[in-house]
Amino acid sequence: MKVSLLLTLSFFLPLAFSDDVEQVKDINGKPIFPGGTYYIMPAIMGPPGGGVRLGQTGNSECPLTVLQNYAEVDFGLQVKFKIPGISPGIIFTGTQLEIEFAEKPRCAESSKWSVFVDNEIQKACVGIGGPEGHPGQQTFSGTFHIEKHRLGYKLVFCMTGSPTCLDIGRFDANKGEGGRRLNLTEHEPFEVVFVDASNFDGIIKSVV
Repeated sequence: MKVSLLLTLSFFLPLAFSDDVEQVKDINGKPIFPGGTYYIMPAIMGPPGGGVRLGQTGNSECPLTVLQNYAEVDFGLQVKFKIPGISPGIIFTGTQLEIEFAEKPRCAESSKWSVFVDNEIQKACVGIGGPEGHPGQQTFSGTFHIEKHRLGYKLVFCMTGSPTCLDIGRFDANKGEGGRRLNLTEHEPFEVVFVDASNFDGIIKSVV
């Protein structure tokens, strides 16, 4: 699995980045900033579902896997973006980012996003925390990027110490998990928009 995953990531590196760099904005056209709280929502509202949250998968007794809600009215959990190291505090497309949920489950070591390989479904999924939260499963550390995609944006994961990157998509494991998993994909990326949680009034302005 490790070899095939690395080959897939390397193959898709040219697709992960764009030469057209621009400031990332929320659905109201305002720039997003590190430290702010946001909801990650699908760019097209309706049957595609709602925001992202944490859920229990496999034999885990702690919600460590990132899921997209089935219900479009559920905005999920708030996230924060962090730029590693020294930065001007401006998030552009292609900026290296760490993503974490604003609140951490008590049973988790960290709310920081990471990638782990679910041995049962043989897919690299987005979760939180490091190896301690995913015993017996391969984990990958790295950074996330936001790239422009169609009417919204897409999330891209890049592995630490490697030039390999891959888009973040959605996968329905059909295991009663209550949502679709976010996973590294070679197919359709998850097209998203960002909602400023500090100004949230319960109404989303559709981008379509």
